[in-house]
Amino acid sequence: MSKQIIQTANAPAPIGPYSQAVRTGSLLFVSGQVALKPGTNEFANKDIAEETQQVMQNLQSILVEAGMDFSNVIKTTIFLSDMELFAQVNEVYATYFRGDFPARETVAVKGLPKNARVEISVIAAEN
Repeated sequence: MSKQIIQTANAPAPIGPYSQAVRTGSLLFVSGQVALKPGTNEFANKDIAEETQQVMQNLQSILVEAGMDFSNVIKTTIFLSDMELFAQVNEVYATYFRGDFPARETVAVKGLPKNARVEISVIAAEN
């Protein structure tokens, strides 16, 4: 099976040896995104709502580059630095979907890249 690397300047460049996303067949696997602002080393983290908003915008930019949007997302994984952030993250996250929500798990972890409080990855499929 072949794979296609997806890369856009409208989302942060990878901070390690990985791709923003990889397409294989009809599936798109988007690497976990934190709240880095594209083209900068700045972090959008005034509060957890702003941080989550930037994460979702980064994901959206990668999906668009692949010719998709949030309606194509079939699975998400949310990593939180503290489960106390769940409700606030969930509130922002929910605004990006229209009813048919993807499968999801949310886990609390000891640490995230760049001391982020939230990181989200997605799997999407062509309709």
